[in-house]
Amino acid sequence: MVSVFPIRRRYSLCESGYFKGFTDWHCHIIPGVDDGLQSERDLNTVLRTYARLGVKEVWMTPHIMEDIPNETLTLKKHFTLIDIDYEGSLTLRLGAENMMDHTLHDRLQQNDLLPIGESGLLVETSYFTPPILFHETLERIVDMGYTPVLAHPERYVYMGESDYRQLKDEGVCLQLNLPSLGGYYGKLAQHKAGELLRLGLYDLAGTDLHTVEMLPKLASLKVSKTKLASLEQLKENRV
Repeated sequence: MVSVFPIRRRYSLCESGYFKGFTDWHCHIIPGVDDGLQSERDLNTVLRTYARLGVKEVWMTPHIMEDIPNETLTLKKHFTLIDIDYEGSLTLRLGAENMMDHTLHDRLQQNDLLPIGESGLLVETSYFTPPILFHETLERIVDMGYTPVLAHPERYVYMGESDYRQLKDEGVCLQLNLPSLGGYYGKLAQHKAGELLRLGLYDLAGTDLHTVEMLPKLASLKVSKTKLASLEQLKENRV
């Protein structure tokens, strides 16, 4: 018996060509500075995979937080060595992912920051509770001339649609973690990512890459034609 229900085809990000011209706004691939890649060999493997997929630009965004107190000068030295040695097709950039804790408050005070894009400041919070003075800190970032970019908002269990819309009203950009669409962080994050994408609330996309194995898994991640169209629109955005 022939089914009367239409088959909705899903496309892998690789076969759809999604990664051609893609900018990865969030990844942890500087070896040995945080919980991301730990060896130069892994870095070279990841960079080759990026290039093979057609990625255009990669923003390396190591953690800066109380538990991982990276310093700007040290990160710049690590990045410079990578950038000098690299001879491939990718454009490599340095930013940071800033936990909204006392470390960020100190860095804001000193204007000691590593933005992404022209003026984006990538920030994150605990997955379970908002930070103290959350909205006041975001306002301070805006007043300093930066655009707050909230990393992986779909992973914050304390946030709902009204919270996301309030953040957008406050001038905050929302950055999707692509693995969320495949359930990498669980069903709740997957559902919220799909809804935020459907509602058009995301501004940027990134891999949040921490391991060599993650990128091939992302390349084979299958999404609907509707989701793919929404993802394509994000590729045009800058911050």
